[in-house]
Amino acid sequence: MNHACRLILSAALVALVPAGGSAQPAGPAASRQSAHDRLFDLFRQSDEAYLKRNPLQALFRGDYRYADRLGDLFSDAHYQGEKAAAEADLAALHALPRAELGADDQIAYDVFEYQTRDTLRGLQPDLLRLNEALPMNHFYGLHTQYPTISSGQGGAPFQTVADYENALKRNRDFAANVDEAIAQWRKGEAEGVVDTQLTVRNMIEQLDNQLKLKPEESPYWGPIKAFPNAVGVADRARLTQAFRASLTGTVYPALSRLRDFLKNDYLGHARAGAGLMYMKGGDALYRYEVESTTTLPMTPEQIHQLGLSEVARITTEFEKVRQQMGFKGSLQQFFDYMRSSPKFQPKTRQELEQGFASVKRQVEAQVPQYFSLVPRTQLVIRPYPPYREKFEAGGSYDAGTPDGRRPGTFYYNAYDLPSRSICEETTLFLHEGEPGHHFQISLAQEDAALPSFMRFGGNTAYVEGWALYSESLGYAMNLYNDPCQRFGNLNDEMLRAMRLVVDTGIHAKGWTRDQAIRYMLTNSGESQTDATAEVERYIAIPSQATAYKVGQLTITRLREKAKAALGAKFDIREFHAQVLGSGALPLTILEAKIDRWIAAKKVS
Repeated sequence: MNHACRLILSAALVALVPAGGSAQPAGPAASRQSAHDRLFDLFRQSDEAYLKRNPLQALFRGDYRYADRLGDLFSDAHYQGEKAAAEADLAALHALPRAELGADDQIAYDVFEYQTRDTLRGLQPDLLRLNEALPMNHFYGLHTQYPTISSGQGGAPFQTVADYENALKRNRDFAANVDEAIAQWRKGEAEGVVDTQLTVRNMIEQLDNQLKLKPEESPYWGPIKAFPNAVGVADRARLTQAFRASLTGTVYPALSRLRDFLKNDYLGHARAGAGLMYMKGGDALYRYEVESTTTLPMTPEQIHQLGLSEVARITTEFEKVRQQMGFKGSLQQFFDYMRSSPKFQPKTRQELEQGFASVKRQVEAQVPQYFSLVPRTQLVIRPYPPYREKFEAGGSYDAGTPDGRRPGTFYYNAYDLPSRSICEETTLFLHEGEPGHHFQISLAQEDAALPSFMRFGGNTAYVEGWALYSESLGYAMNLYNDPCQRFGNLNDEMLRAMRLVVDTGIHAKGWTRDQAIRYMLTNSGESQTDATAEVERYIAIPSQATAYKVGQLTITRLREKAKAALGAKFDIREFHAQVLGSGALPLTILEAKIDRWIAAKKVS
């Protein structure tokens, strides 16, 4: 079962801009402040400047000061502004005396430095020209995310007349950003830097699916169908007319321009080879992205070999489950049986949702045994909207707001029910919900003592590594005693191991789409639907999928290191509090923190 976390929906910025601001140089007054105060002043100034430049990120946090705009997401000026801000931030940081900071502040200093350096590397001319040329794809794209934002069930509020007026203004920004994205694609065409034919065709299909809906049937109409009491009768009539005019005159024409450009122009120039190695400059971009997403100095070849080793290990565990279930055929026949038998397929969408709700109850009953830190933010379970489900992962998580007004949401995919498996309900919920993404993201957001870039930012290796690690806690919780659920967990772990092989295979070794799909079907019980969606995801967002296993293996190794060093002093709840208590850390910084904790516990 494939799944994904959607922390930051402005996908063009995910890899490039985790933070960034425009800090003022320290003057005489600043020099009289403590090192802590100067550091956090820098963080505040940087974050406030970042939100002004990227108001969409404020919207996702529940900060509605800039809710009347989406910002400038794709222009050359935007990227140069981010580069200048990051350079100013780094200079201001290095003017501060790190040695005078406490241990927690040093962690914050180190994370800020790491992220800002990584941002700057992605904004250097050799990589920026490549990233600019790929503004959207079928997995991360404003064209699919904006409808959710605007639906009344996404990040944008619809509680007052002003909220509705802001939505109309955002629609204009949406159209402007679509045109800017088209301009970047055109520039890439001229420079020979183009996306894959597969990704472009998928985007065209996504746009066709939206455009065939009448405005009144679209997600954009959701707020009109559910006016709050605060909006009076006269305003409802006026806003209904204004929304219809905005959709027919601004949003739909922008979607049509994008579809027509991709179909009639860009597709003819798109590249046939799936991997970045077939794109001009793609080898360098992939090496950077591997290091950026794993937060470790690993090469594509190292990632590939690690994946092969993990695939071999997990295969032996599959054999044990095959025997436990009494299946007499080969392992490949066992995979075919598990992916095709109606016994393991949900009959209805309701059955699928009820299964996840049951796992939620079981997990929450055991949380106190493993966690001293538990988020206040609630978690809800919802299916993907029909217009999105075909191209989505098997599940994903959207963060709530720090004040709890919007809960965290675990989305599950009910598209093509025979391709779904009830065996994967436990492992999927542990990853996307509790104690996976929901715990980690919510705890960080709720910790007001953390600087904003640590509350709301992160890196894939930590975020996804924690979620994959969380799946393994199902063994201690006795949630995998049923061999069906154990198979589901192994299938998901195998998925992450295969990702190391397949992602690097596609982008560094020239694997084809079909070759990658065959590899996944041969080595796991993944359905054809899931394997196809997975491979097309790796093609669209290179390297992102490699970070899961790297992060999980690191966290598991650190736990075993702590257990060996502390013996009877080891407390799993304390370990989890250490891992979760500082937001999403680059893995080298996380290991240094755990080492300090181990040393302190030894002498306590």
